[in-house]
Amino acid sequence: MAAEDVRRATTRISHEIVEKQAGTAGLVLVGIQRRGVPLARRIAQAILEHEGVEVPVGALDITFYRDDLSMVAQQPVVKGTQIPFDLNGRTVVLVDDVLYTGRTIRAAMDALIDFGRPQAIRLAVLVDRGHRELPIRADHVGKNVPTSREETVRVQLEETDGEDAVEIERLPALEAAGEARA
Repeated sequence: MAAEDVRRATTRISHEIVEKQAGTAGLVLVGIQRRGVPLARRIAQAILEHEGVEVPVGALDITFYRDDLSMVAQQPVVKGTQIPFDLNGRTVVLVDDVLYTGRTIRAAMDALIDFGRPQAIRLAVLVDRGHRELPIRADHVGKNVPTSREETVRVQLEETDGEDAVEIERLPALEAAGEARA
C-alpha cells in the first residue's frame, strides 16, 4: 500500500465505524501501542471532518498482558497506557496496524477490561494478513493481504517512521535457510 492507499483505507474505516455505531454517541477509539495509536488518531480526525464530532482517543500498552512476554525480551519496552475517559458502557474500537494470530488483540481485550466494562469492543485494523490462532476477527479492515508464515507485513506511518507505506517482506532467516537448501 502506498501513502494514498493508507489514507483511503483510514477514511473508509472511519465511515464504517460511524455507520456500524449509527452515529458517534458512546464511541471511543483506543489505539494499541505503537502504530495503532496514530491510526486511531487519524480515524478520529476523519470522523471529525465528516461528522463534526470529536471522538475520544486513548492509547493502550499491552506489554504485560502478552502470553509471550518471556520470549519477547528480558527488559520489555513499555510505551504507556493513556485512557483519559471512562470505558463503562461505551463502544470501544480497538485500533491496530496488522491483525495476524489474534494474540495481540486478546491481550488488548484483557488490558481494556482492567479499565472498565465497555458495552462493546470492536476491532479496526489497517491490514488483516490471516493465519489466526484465536477466534478473533476484525470488524473494520483497511486491506486483506494474503501472506505466508514466511513473510512479514511491515507498516510504516508518518508519525513513527517518516512515511506511510505497507510492504510484505520475506523473513531473512527463512530466506537464508531456503538458499542453503537450494
